[in-house]
Amino acid sequence: MATGPGVQREWLCLVSGLCSTRARFSSRLAHLTGEGLETPKHTARPVTLDDIADADPPLHTSYKSILEMDPSLVDSDALGLTFVREVVLLGFRTVIELIPGGKDTIVNTKNLHEYIHLLIQDRFVNCTKNQVAYLIRGFSSMLTKHDLVKNFFDALDVEDFNQILGGNKDTTDVKEWKAQTDYVGYIREGMRVKWFWEVVKAMTLDQQRHLIFFWTSVEYLSLDGFSGLGSRLSIFRSLNSCDHLPISGTCFYQLNLPAYTSFDMIQRRLQMIVQEHVSSSFGKS
Repeated sequence: MATGPGVQREWLCLVSGLCSTRARFSSRLAHLTGEGLETPKHTARPVTLDDIADADPPLHTSYKSILEMDPSLVDSDALGLTFVREVVLLGFRTVIELIPGGKDTIVNTKNLHEYIHLLIQDRFVNCTKNQVAYLIRGFSSMLTKHDLVKNFFDALDVEDFNQILGGNKDTTDVKEWKAQTDYVGYIREGMRVKWFWEVVKAMTLDQQRHLIFFWTSVEYLSLDGFSGLGSRLSIFRSLNSCDHLPISGTCFYQLNLPAYTSFDMIQRRLQMIVQEHVSSSFGKS
């Protein structure tokens, strides 16, 4: 069985494409296909400097600064720029030529815009085209009629697609979270359960996310919220003493919670596990 990061990425992209029937994908990515994969040609367009402003703000600022440099400085070759891009693959530094003979082609004011354009295409298009091809393949397999494919890609929007894959990152519905949780050893209306949810409700959004991740190993919920997890969450009464922190069984969405004796005690214990460096290292699969 093939394994490894590359295979996993292709599998994720293929499954995401097959399952995200409501996804709306950015047309700017529609032309990034692999060999043998068809995509509507009318949707193709290059990625521009403005397009990467949200995707990579520091890089956008850097490229924009280069374009705004004093022309005499650019033509003096003080920057030492040529038509290449350096990348690190599996720990090894590799030089990619943006054009044939790119190592020997000096950047000047006449070709500066082309240089930045090619950098953007290589950084945001060429290096991800195989993964994007699997996404498009997944969508295309569900839309067999050409008219449907055209209408689908015409309606795509990058933000909606980000939400399909990355979930809703703006809010956490604690009411739904509570409704999707079962209890073993605790009573739903009991005081300890009440304390628990009061603490959760008072948490910041980041703290709530860290707790969800600690509990389920899911970093961001889908657009379906907690019901999209596929199974309900559970809180088990742990036999550990109250000086222990909660423990999670992420495969079963199970939180093992000791019978803490006060609201303050629950609050202190939960505040400890929702620290980012703690929430990603405790628990068990």
